[in-house]
Amino acid sequence: MHKSIMSKLKILSNRYKELNQMLSNPNIIADKSQFLSLSKEHSKLSILEYYFNSWKELNQEIQSLKSMLSNEELYNLVQDELNITYIKIKKVEKKIILFLVPQNYSSKYNCFLEIRAGTGGGEAALFVKDLCRMYIRFSEMQSWETKIIHSNYSEYGGYKEIIIKICNKEAYSKLQFESGGHRVQRIPATESQGRIHTSTCTVAIMPEMSELKLPKIKSSDLRIDTFRSSGAGGQHINTTDSAIRITHIPTNTVVECQDERSQHKNKSRAMSVLTARLQTNLLKNRKQSESQVRRNLLGTGDRSDRIRTYNFTQGRITDHRLNLTIYKLNEIMEGNLNLLIDPIMKKYRDKEIEKFLQK
Repeated sequence: MHKSIMSKLKILSNRYKELNQMLSNPNIIADKSQFLSLSKEHSKLSILEYYFNSWKELNQEIQSLKSMLSNEELYNLVQDELNITYIKIKKVEKKIILFLVPQNYSSKYNCFLEIRAGTGGGEAALFVKDLCRMYIRFSEMQSWETKIIHSNYSEYGGYKEIIIKICNKEAYSKLQFESGGHRVQRIPATESQGRIHTSTCTVAIMPEMSELKLPKIKSSDLRIDTFRSSGAGGQHINTTDSAIRITHIPTNTVVECQDERSQHKNKSRAMSVLTARLQTNLLKNRKQSESQVRRNLLGTGDRSDRIRTYNFTQGRITDHRLNLTIYKLNEIMEGNLNLLIDPIMKKYRDKEIEKFLQK
């Protein structure tokens, strides 16, 4: 085990023992607020204490087995047992490190999923619709609730832009690495000569962090316009000016919402998206001076970064950040995104562990 980790474990182990004594103190028990706070800390450290004790027991077992290697008759048997114990202690060490590595502070939040058509005209708009369906199917598999906040239909079918709110505290943690450029290669239905077209869409994942302190959004900084909703046609098109466009003048951030028939509801939804965008920009500015690990692995997260290619003619999907190609495109488009999400999360977690061990 790394020296810095051992040092931290000993400090936390002493703290755990200290908490045991404090929680038996009548004065602390009488103070409900302090008792609750210390109990939470104790509960968390009890897990680490369990792993640390397991590690010490396995380490003693290894030392004992090593001392028996000099016995030629038992050598093979001891070596086999030693190899098994090494595997066990490595697993415990990984759990300890994962416990100690700082967690992403913005991981436990609902999120907004924003998909926009890029190059490719009508085919790009149709791909936005396909990606939207893919993410909704994935959310359904996770039992997450989804709400369409805003949609802007394309005259060719599909969407020019769509914003969806995904309601689950694990949503941002799972989807945070989806931000960036998504490229599709396929033969459009309107292509008579069977030529493959390349189109692009951009995806942005924005956490909904209500408790993040933001500069107060002044009403004087907002320009609010109303207009008549547009849609795919039929009876659902509104005949009143219920659609809302909000412009945050200092940052020139524009948000539209037209999916509700109530102007009040559209305004409320538009404000929630505006808040998320301002929060995302604030976090981006705060993190500019931090480590480049995430940037190196995931790119900047900007819309222009191409992260993935969907090739329908070959049935493959490639994540360019990992140089990973999977020939299960249909399965992924049906919502099995874990095939792509799990590898990128593991890679990022491994990078964070590596960075932690270098401290």
